[in-house]
Amino acid sequence: MEVLRPQLIRIDGRNYRKNPIQEQTYQREEDEEDFYQGSMECTDEPCDAYEVEQTPQGFRSTVRAPSLLYKHIVGKRGDTRKKIEMETKTSISIPKPGQDGEIVITGQHRNGVISARTRIDVLLDTFRRKQPFTHFLSFFLNEVEVQEGFLRFQEEVLAKCSMDHGVDSSIFQNPKKLHLTIGMLVLLSEEEIQQTCEMLQQCKEEFINDISGGKPLEVEMAGIEYMNDDPGMVDVLYAKVHMKDGSNRLQELVDRVLERFQASGLIVKEWNSVKLHATVMNTLFRKDPNAEGRYNLYTPDGKYIFKERESFDGRNILKLFENFYFGSLKLNSFISLRGSQ
Repeated sequence: MEVLRPQLIRIDGRNYRKNPIQEQTYQREEDEEDFYQGSMECTDEPCDAYEVEQTPQGFRSTVRAPSLLYKHIVGKRGDTRKKIEMETKTSISIPKPGQDGEIVITGQHRNGVISARTRIDVLLDTFRRKQPFTHFLSFFLNEVEVQEGFLRFQEEVLAKCSMDHGVDSSIFQNPKKLHLTIGMLVLLSEEEIQQTCEMLQQCKEEFINDISGGKPLEVEMAGIEYMNDDPGMVDVLYAKVHMKDGSNRLQELVDRVLERFQASGLIVKEWNSVKLHATVMNTLFRKDPNAEGRYNLYTPDGKYIFKERESFDGRNILKLFENFYFGSLKLNSFISLRGSQ
């Protein structure tokens, strides 16, 4: 990471710089104090976006967070919380493990409460990013015509390209799980799952029905591409999905859904547009048939892990099946919230 171009974390409309840390060596919760010391620079600037209540005793602000993340605010032996309290001259009340509730910050000075709130938000955002994905938003693409087209594609690829490095039946998608992913989510509580469902309903009422015209979108699944830049070392190969009438209505619809969820913080903003695709081959399936989307390099405890993937040579597949036609189908306006396993 370049010193002059550090990673930025966006919280409530404000950007905060995250100092570089050696994530590869992050092995134990005991390291959280060091992480805190290295990532809190430039978080003291007052932020007017936070709601701070004035009380007879001073000032107060609350943060809702899943109980799974409380331990990262507390730290080993409570050291992280104590350090924030000492440096911001505040008091931080955190619910007991396993109990949902609000983190309450109180203090005599408004700027101190805001500073503590900002530090807590940075910690919550950082450790949320390290959680494995739990759900994803998608359209099902598993109608009979498309499933049959996919099985024909798999049969022909194995018949013509099975001698190519890394190509075997284990890396093909399950035809019953074919889908178009809009975004991956980390939902750590029933409240967040309910919030996601409500937001999907709002999207449907506010713009999905208007874009679709209240009718299923007729789409085609045709042609293949690969994710990385070396066709001889492919990890993900996907089928392209587009509107039969040539319009961009499907792209507009999924992009607006993505934008809405990014604005809410339920999806981390990593891109501005959804790539319309359906994964048909993925080397993650070689060891885990249930693998979906981008692989997280952290366990639920925030420990760094490394998973080696065996890529496959996709050059012949791309040459022989560049314009392969999987089939057509109708997408209704129902976007599915699915568990990642």
